[in-house]
Amino acid sequence: MKKKWGLALSAVIIAAGLAGCTNAGDNKAIKLAYVAWDSEIASTNVVKYVLESKLDYEVELLQVDAGPMWAGIADGSADAMVAAWLPSTHASYLEKYGADMEDLGENLSGTKVGLVVPSYMELSSIEDLKTAGSDVAHKIIGIEPGAGIMMSTDQALKDYGLDSDWKLVESSSAAMATELQKAYEAKEPIIVTGWTPHWMFAKMDLKYLEDPKGVYGGDEQIHTMARKDLQSDMPDAYKLLDQFTWTPDDMAEVMVAIQEGKSPEEAAKAWVDSHEDQVKAWLAGIE
Repeated sequence: MKKKWGLALSAVIIAAGLAGCTNAGDNKAIKLAYVAWDSEIASTNVVKYVLESKLDYEVELLQVDAGPMWAGIADGSADAMVAAWLPSTHASYLEKYGADMEDLGENLSGTKVGLVVPSYMELSSIEDLKTAGSDVAHKIIGIEPGAGIMMSTDQALKDYGLDSDWKLVESSSAAMATELQKAYEAKEPIIVTGWTPHWMFAKMDLKYLEDPKGVYGGDEQIHTMARKDLQSDMPDAYKLLDQFTWTPDDMAEVMVAIQEGKSPEEAAKAWVDSHEDQVKAWLAGIE
């Protein structure tokens, strides 16, 4: 009798284990990597909300620097990103990791990167920095080390013959924007590494310094990148990511809402809830 009860109990445990495995399989989880740029905080949180609210995914956000973001998609430790700035800003990462992931194409076009100053400054070109700079202590306020725009700025300082006098200050995207806003409100001179879309262009009158040598490249696009096999592993999430596309104005709505005090989650939800037709297009063909 004891043996029969033991066999019965074993059967129950095995069945429970199999049920647990089945439930684990049904628990859809996806990891999205992103860099802490205001633009990528906006886009990644919008995609996160749609995955969670429309497709019942559990989404884990991985905030990392640009290099680890690309490496994570390449080695499969992250599933996707909507934050690849191409063809110039992330060119070195594309060359290193691109063969180990899938490019789903652009999700936003018309971006730009470069050196940015308040419009009240008389500077108009990077060339002007050769005879200016004392009023800003020959410093350019940058963002996170390793970011594509930081590497481009290092190159710009060399190509324009400024590397002996000028210093690129490492900080963060948020710290750069804070420093810019403080200087702008005080009408003080400042030079920062900047990009569009970004909420700071909606809040301040800014301009790019002309780049006659083309170090920063021209207009860029933001691409969606996915790990290999994502399509077979998570076909519905893959299709959403493949069909996700929006405009700089769309992104700016979310960025400004965050800058004005909403959490990224609140801003993303508000945008998605007020753009039903656009979101339906992202979900087209998903059963």
